[in-house]
Amino acid sequence: MLPGALLRRAAAAGRGLRGPLGRRQRSRTGSPDGGSSSRSDRAPRIYTRTGDAGFSSTFTGERRPKGDRIFEALGATDELSSAIGLAGEFSSEKGHTFVEQLHKVQCMLQDVGSNIATPLSSAREAHLKRTSFSEKPVLELEQWIDSYSEHLPPLRAFILPSGGKSSAALHFSRAVCRRAERCVVPLVQAGEADPNVAKYLNRLSDYLFVLARYAAMKEGKEEKIYIKPEA
Repeated sequence: MLPGALLRRAAAAGRGLRGPLGRRQRSRTGSPDGGSSSRSDRAPRIYTRTGDAGFSSTFTGERRPKGDRIFEALGATDELSSAIGLAGEFSSEKGHTFVEQLHKVQCMLQDVGSNIATPLSSAREAHLKRTSFSEKPVLELEQWIDSYSEHLPPLRAFILPSGGKSSAALHFSRAVCRRAERCVVPLVQAGEADPNVAKYLNRLSDYLFVLARYAAMKEGKEEKIYIKPEA
């Protein structure tokens, strides 16, 4: 869940817990398992109906069409985190030690989303303090890339997404990462997002590529290479 949406949904849920005069409601309602529970004991509703007209809000409170490039970038970043989560599950089954790194990357992508959801054109100082994105994660990715690259054979041909489930899932994540980067770059160029966000996504795609090769090597899987079809 991205921070802006989470904030809006929490606020909407909070409003829903109060009646017309501001009194907290104590009515009992049915629960999914057939029992009953007090509304005050239930978790906030996941839906708010605030986006039914095709608009959504940034973290700064702006209402923009859901087709806005900010939400396109947020969606691509969310999809990237999901793809990495899937790759992490495959890799965990094989006992790869880099799974913790993937989890850390997913956490960093939440911060990427926070920055994207806070357009600089409407951000106040309080917003910027909460959603700033530094160069430190970029440098960490570079260290990881160098570390894994030392164990890999040199590239001598174009590698196709392959090398077992872990490797193929990491390659898929890399492709999604490239799309997320393409969505973020225009925001950076327009001065709406921090340049370090685009740098992070750029290095992340390189990291995922190297990690895919490393996973295939550790599992003893063959990497398929591009072979030019005969004319």
